[in-house]
Amino acid sequence: MSETSYSQSLERGLAVLSAFRSGRPLLGVSELGREVGLSRSTAHRYVATLATLGYLQQDGATKKYRLGPRVLDLGFSAIHSMELREISAPHLQRLSDETGYTVNMAVLDGSDIVYVERCRSSRVGQRAIDLNLHVGSRLPAYCTSMGKILLAYLPQAERDAALDELELRQRGPNTLTQRKALLTELGRVREAGLAINNEELAYGLRSIAAPVLSQSGAIAAAINLAVHSSMISMGELVERLGRPLKRTAAEISAHIGYRPAA
Repeated sequence: MSETSYSQSLERGLAVLSAFRSGRPLLGVSELGREVGLSRSTAHRYVATLATLGYLQQDGATKKYRLGPRVLDLGFSAIHSMELREISAPHLQRLSDETGYTVNMAVLDGSDIVYVERCRSSRVGQRAIDLNLHVGSRLPAYCTSMGKILLAYLPQAERDAALDELELRQRGPNTLTQRKALLTELGRVREAGLAINNEELAYGLRSIAAPVLSQSGAIAAAINLAVHSSMISMGELVERLGRPLKRTAAEISAHIGYRPAA
């Protein structure tokens, strides 16, 4: 790319927006300046412009900033235009109908997962674990079943870079908060082709996830079944739901071109 076709201002503006992650939804001008390597006055100029355009919003109480609705519009446009989401939707709905549980699909963005599809179940008790999640919601990867799948299937250098961004803090009763323990778990996940979450994100929430692979064999997305701990034991979660979940993930993977080695 030639120097004349490269916009440093656009790069800086995007860097400011990218500084906002699930663990820190509110950031001040000074924090943003340090994050993207700008002086406070320059950061303030970018923040003011982005706020005027609707990409940032100022919090009245703290005077810090959060992502604004125009960023969400961009995100939803990208999500809704994804071929993967269109291909997967009928498969995910069949899995939800077959099992009676909510089915989700997510992709990895840095150290977060982003929900790109949800098929909700009307089963009694399911709403207790829905956590007000929707398409476009973000969660930390380390304490979710889909996140563990997505991290486990990354090349080592990319996985290490993602883990470097993480603050491993307690989210649920069984959250893994030590990097060594998380790496051991990711090794088990890769070997089994399934990830289990037993109240690592929130009390009462269990889930099981499987990988969706691209034509090249790289991880493309993860899908999961989410249940309340009162609905099913951990043994049943794997034995009864693991097989249909893996089958659905394999069907989606085949649809987008993945062919397992003979």
